[in-house]
Amino acid sequence: MDDTLTITERTRLRRLPERGCFDRAQINAILDAGLVCHLGFAIDGQPFVMPTGYARSENQVYVHASAASRIARSLARGLDVCLTVTLVDGLVLARSAFHHSMNYRSVVVLGQARLVTDPAEKLAALRGFTNHVVRGRWNEVRPPTEQELKGTAVLALAIEEASAKVRTGPPKDDEDDYQWPVWAGVVPLHVSAGSPVDDGRVLAGMPPVDVTRIETLFPT
Repeated sequence: MDDTLTITERTRLRRLPERGCFDRAQINAILDAGLVCHLGFAIDGQPFVMPTGYARSENQVYVHASAASRIARSLARGLDVCLTVTLVDGLVLARSAFHHSMNYRSVVVLGQARLVTDPAEKLAALRGFTNHVVRGRWNEVRPPTEQELKGTAVLALAIEEASAKVRTGPPKDDEDDYQWPVWAGVVPLHVSAGSPVDDGRVLAGMPPVDVTRIETLFPT
C-alpha cells in the first residue's frame, strides 16, 4: 500500500497548502481518533450532510445507518459523497480579531460509497464500530441477531482520494499588533471520559467499564 495518496484536482489544497498532508498514516491516525463523521451528498440538487458514527479498517471507512433510511437507499446507488472528520485541539487567541483561529486536525475523503453485502465484511464492520468506541467491547456484548443485521445497512468508502489539513502552534499576529495590550496564545481543548454512570439495571458485582479502553478521545 502506497504511504502517500495521489493529489487530485479535487484534493489539491489551494488555501494554506502548507497545512495539507497526504500521508496515509496521518490521515488514518486522524480518522482513528474521531468519533463522528459528517457525510455530505446531494439528491436531486438538494444537499444533505449527515452526522454518523464510523470506523476505519485498512483503507476503508465504514458508516452505518438504518437499512430503510434515505442515506442507505441513496448512497447504495453510487452517489458521490464527501466524508469529513474534524478534531479541534485548541483555541488560538490573537491580538487582532482577524487572526483568531483554531488548532485542528481534519480529513476529507471523496468518492462513491458502496453498500456492503458480503455477510463477513458486514459483521467485521459492525465489530469495528463497536470496538472503535471501547476497545474489546464486541467480545463482551450480545452479537446482533439476524433481524438486527437485516435492519442495519453498512456503507464503505475507500480512502483513495483524500487529504488531511492540520494547524498547530500560536497565533500569527501582524508585527505592529504585538504591542497591543491583550493576552494572546493557545487555549488547549481536550475530550476526556468521565466516571461511568450505570443504567440502573446492571447485574450485581459487575465492575464499571474501564474508561482507559476508550481510545478515540482525540489524542494528539
